[in-house]
Amino acid sequence: MGVCDYNLRFGWKADVAGGKNVAMTELHKTAASLRFFGDDLDPDEIAGVLGGQPTVGVRKGGLWLTSLGAEKIAYKGQWRLTVEERSPGDLDGQIAELFATLTTDLAVWNDLSHRFQADVFCGLFLNEFNEGISLSPETLTAVGSRGLSLDMDIYGPGDDD
Repeated sequence: MGVCDYNLRFGWKADVAGGKNVAMTELHKTAASLRFFGDDLDPDEIAGVLGGQPTVGVRKGGLWLTSLGAEKIAYKGQWRLTVEERSPGDLDGQIAELFATLTTDLAVWNDLSHRFQADVFCGLFLNEFNEGISLSPETLTAVGSRGLSLDMDIYGPGDDD
């Protein structure tokens, strides 16, 4: 690796030439959404069984508005719940917030995750090279036990937010 040897698991990078450990910078900003997609998805059904209303809920072919106010036609049915972005990044907190008001019945979650494309989408926004974030075992268990994928998009320094 040249001058630096990176150990992301433990959150530090070693300056091999200088012989010292330097703390990895925390992630600048994170975004998180719970998402379900499917051709036959009924947003009212999802809301009913999960016990919460989506940020965006639309049937296939229906109209919805983006966060910037643009009108779009849904190519698939969608149910999306989004929480506020956090800076510095805090995916553990955001994912806990997504699940906090919804059912804890794992049978409901697993039924939905088998019928629809289902994930927790995370946007990771870096301000500089080698920022990092970890997810706790509790967060990973909460996502996995619900049958959800973890989908991450990483935006480097200089990418538009």
